[in-house]
Amino acid sequence: MIVTNIEQIRDRIAKRCEAVGRSLSEITLLGVTKTFSAEHVAEAVRHGLVDIGENYVQELLQKKSALNDDRIRWHFIGHLQSNKVKHIIDWVYLIQAVDTVGLAKEIDSRASRSNRILDILLEVNTTGEKSKFGLDPEHTVEFVKQLAGFNNIRISGLMTIVLFLPDPEGSRPLFRRLRQLKDEIATLNQANVSMRHLSMGMTGDFEVAIDEGATILRIGTAIFGSRTKAH
Repeated sequence: MIVTNIEQIRDRIAKRCEAVGRSLSEITLLGVTKTFSAEHVAEAVRHGLVDIGENYVQELLQKKSALNDDRIRWHFIGHLQSNKVKHIIDWVYLIQAVDTVGLAKEIDSRASRSNRILDILLEVNTTGEKSKFGLDPEHTVEFVKQLAGFNNIRISGLMTIVLFLPDPEGSRPLFRRLRQLKDEIATLNQANVSMRHLSMGMTGDFEVAIDEGATILRIGTAIFGSRTKAH
């Protein structure tokens, strides 16, 4: 099932890229494996899906240990507490949801000790929901400037989580707003900024996200099926 699902998703991505004149090489398919087993991850990796996203540090550590597979590029995509950074700093590929100076400072400090420059994405709350994490779009550019002195992080783009809507077209204005923010931040020419990525679009709306410039698609259900348990 997983293999077939990956092939179908890749086919849909390729068709959408062709339709809107984008190169398929610009798109990273990220498998979101929250609550799914290490065996599920292993099957996806065997079929070439090497970018894997986890929401919880403990679950990420367990799967990394169980699989011990250097092909996997682990993305942390959940809300990361500063005191958990030390557990993943040496090997995590990308931290996708930074939205406070305190967290950015901790990542920078730990990355410095590990002698690496770590890519991060800033989470932007494009829906305005109080229950969601993320930066206010109006304050995001100023937030980027506050991180100018951090030399061991690279702000590589933005991510957002939008509402699940029956019509994915409803997400288009929010995706477009994120892309506009990305373009605005790129004009800062800040040393630790490289606006390469827009992480947006999930199972229900990833094709619209491709239209609007997404480079990372976070796909869980369409690859692994419905989740049977929740945290």
